[in-house]
Formats: sequence, structure tokens, C-alpha cells
Amino acid sequence: MSKAATGDDDEIVTVNFKTTQSFLDAIDETWQGRGFNSRSEFIRYTLRDAAENPTFDRDELIALLQAEVDIEEGRTMDTETTREQFGTDKNA
Repeated sequence: MSKAATGDDDEIVTVNFKTTQSFLDAIDETWQGRGFNSRSEFIRYTLRDAAENPTFDRDELIALLQAEVDIEEGRTMDTETTREQFGTDKNA
């Protein structure tokens, strides 16, 4: 690994990882679309955010993404149907 010193005595190290080309393409589309200056900047930001704000676990993220797909594909239900199906009370 190559190392470079920064002004605050914290070292920058190079990390390598393997991924599929299709995932790398998705990463590239994302960082470019969100205005990051480079792939590295985007990956550092994303990893830092995940480490500092671990608010979702993997299952919750998968469920959230599936809900987005359901909405996009019109698989939704109205409030009354949801209450009936899940037995919730509107006053709760």
C-alpha cells in the first residue's frame, strides 16, 4: 500500500478492492451525477458517512430499496387497505 502524510499527522493509505464492472459503472454514474470530483472522493464520503452514521442495517436498507421499487412500479395500497391488512388503528 502506498502512504502519504497529511497535515494533521493522519496518514492516507491506498485501499484496493474487487468489484464487478456493472457495479463500478453504477458507482461512476452516481458520483458523476451527484457532483463529486472523483470516484475516490465519492467512495471516501460514502464510507465515512456509513461509519459515522450507521442508522440502517443491511436488511433495513434492502427493505427500503424494495419499497422504492414497489412505488415506482405502482405496487402500493391506500391507507384503509393497509390498516385492514395489518390491523392497525387509525387513532394509534
